[in-house]
Amino acid sequence: MTLHRLLPLSLLALALAGCEMLPTRTTSTPEGAPVASTGTTSAGAPAAHDNLNAVAWMQTSVEFRLLTGQTYRSGLVQLDRGLKTPTWDALTKEDRDTPAAGLPPAVIVDVDETVLDNSPYQARLIRDGKGYDEFTWAQWVREEAAKPVPGALEFARAAAARGVTIYYVSNRAADLGPATLANLRKAGFPVKDDSQFLGLGTIVDGCEDNGSEKGCRRRLVGRSHRVILQFGDQIGDMVTVLANNAEGREQAMRPYLGWVGERWFVLPNPSYGSWEPALFNNEWSQPEGERRRAKIDALRY
Repeated sequence: MTLHRLLPLSLLALALAGCEMLPTRTTSTPEGAPVASTGTTSAGAPAAHDNLNAVAWMQTSVEFRLLTGQTYRSGLVQLDRGLKTPTWDALTKEDRDTPAAGLPPAVIVDVDETVLDNSPYQARLIRDGKGYDEFTWAQWVREEAAKPVPGALEFARAAAARGVTIYYVSNRAADLGPATLANLRKAGFPVKDDSQFLGLGTIVDGCEDNGSEKGCRRRLVGRSHRVILQFGDQIGDMVTVLANNAEGREQAMRPYLGWVGERWFVLPNPSYGSWEPALFNNEWSQPEGERRRAKIDALRY
């Protein structure tokens, strides 16, 4: 059998094995940072924390590993389709300012909770009754200890073996780039050149993003490569979201629903993300209780 035929089965096996049962899982970013609950309970019981179930599920459930594994296995099938189809491109027309025809192939991946598992950081926050902050996050990143999300490493290596360049487009701050690249390399991800990491603050000639949007960085990749696939745990990893509210998020995705599972692949992340502040008007300055009330009010009964 050829390597191409064996890889999908190996990815499934790795997803089931969990690449070491993933001792932890998550990260936080300012755009969707989980927060801690306040107060204590009687009889020495742990205080409540909004992120507990999400992190426990991501770290311990077979289902999480199966979902990420099947996502990357499906992506490998579509990668081969895209490589054989000269007109195939995974960038929106807004992100494509250079014709894709004839350019070498690339795949764009987000980093946190897409290829690297940062749940140990979130687990520490739960243990300590704290929420995300830039200082503790930078400390975690500089440990260079994040493990691969199940299936991600096998996919990335398979893509590189096919001559595809992986671009790691992340909202990690630019000063965390060296530690991120070191972590990716330690984990075994294919990184030949430091320019494959495009962090927050990357300057793109003739383009300026709003906040942490990634459109300019996707455009930069598209100037030199035909983008076959994109992977992320948030829709902003693949398309610009003009208004981070329920309608704005739906509107951003609506034209590209046919690309999901074909050119765009979404990884499960219930721990944090821009979906959360969309529930309380993106106002992190609100007291925790008010943010929680807004989330409860968003539920359907």
